[in-house]
Amino acid sequence: MTTSPSQKILCVLYPDPVGGYPPKYARDGIPTLSQYPDGQSLPTPKGLGFTPGQLVGSVSGGLGLRQFLEGQGHRFVVTSDKDGPDSVFEKELPDADIVISQPFWPGYLTAERIAKAPKLKMAITAGIGSDHVDLQAAIENNITVCEVTFSNSISVVEHAIMQILALVRDFVPQYQWVVNGGWNIADAVSRSYDLEGMDVGVVGSGRIGFGVLKRLKPFDVKLHYNDRYRLPTEVEEELGLTFHETVDSLVSACDVVSIHCPLHPETEHMFNDELIAKMRRGSYIVNTARGKICDREAIARALESGHLAGYAGDVWFPQPAPLDHPWRTMPNHAMTPHTSGSSLAGQHRYAAGVREILECWFEGRPIRNEYLITQGGALAGAGAHSYSEGDATGGSEEAARFTA
Repeated sequence: MTTSPSQKILCVLYPDPVGGYPPKYARDGIPTLSQYPDGQSLPTPKGLGFTPGQLVGSVSGGLGLRQFLEGQGHRFVVTSDKDGPDSVFEKELPDADIVISQPFWPGYLTAERIAKAPKLKMAITAGIGSDHVDLQAAIENNITVCEVTFSNSISVVEHAIMQILALVRDFVPQYQWVVNGGWNIADAVSRSYDLEGMDVGVVGSGRIGFGVLKRLKPFDVKLHYNDRYRLPTEVEEELGLTFHETVDSLVSACDVVSIHCPLHPETEHMFNDELIAKMRRGSYIVNTARGKICDREAIARALESGHLAGYAGDVWFPQPAPLDHPWRTMPNHAMTPHTSGSSLAGQHRYAAGVREILECWFEGRPIRNEYLITQGGALAGAGAHSYSEGDATGGSEEAARFTA
């Protein structure tokens, strides 16, 4: 075992519960899984540092890493204060060796911030999706970027299915009638439809998109998909899938579109006024991928005009979203904060994956290929399959307005 010299690990996590940490848990534990659906093994760290089912994604949870890191002589700084020039993140970054962040409360590693951190050698995403890192700047500065592939994919799949049904069945207003003391059935069902028989498409058929397709088949819908890589013929036949070579073709054929592609320069603002205009009137968009894949003003306009019947998802740009973000107040939405991948089960897996990555890094062992996004000055591993070079962090400084 190689002994690593002392390093500074700067970790950005979302704040603790308003009612204090730890929360009262609704259940005594979580199910134990043996492997992911495609056979990939779950994270295999030598230790864990927490009990599965605990809230470890917030500041006090610290991903269960404190004892492990400080026990080896490393400095571990955890904060939720991440935005603006006076933030803890900005002040602690210049001498950091490793940065850990989450997609749900991202510490945006822009080119400007990377330039201020000459010692930075690794950026780890506790979860999936490393678009909060300027990948071009990471490549140019030989920074290794990793994420815990598949750790919370099924968590996101379940969230997407929930939001598809919430939109089509118009669940949120019906729930609100109950909360407000009403029994207004006519109002509650006037925008409620059956998913059965609809055309439903996914943009991106990777682990999450494919998981959504598999779970939608029993709903007796007509399934469509678009991806860089076409699925095997036998899979298309088994699920009854229609492949579309372009997103334009897919959206024009569907009543519901669920977005599951990564954010990079090629997908940034893909769903703009022009693309949305090609969708059927009264269609729905669910976006559990990345907020910036959609033009936020275009989405709001389409809901106001009625061209879109509903929009749901849990991803915004920037994150946290400023209080005046139009998606907070636009009509017929079913938005959540970025929670789809941070269920207590998802946290267990992505925290364990971060621990595995750190153990490999400190001991000089290779990091799993499926965890790599950039390495050695180039896209690598999962990154070479899913991302393109470039930067999608522009505008992230607006997140500071959330607490301003």
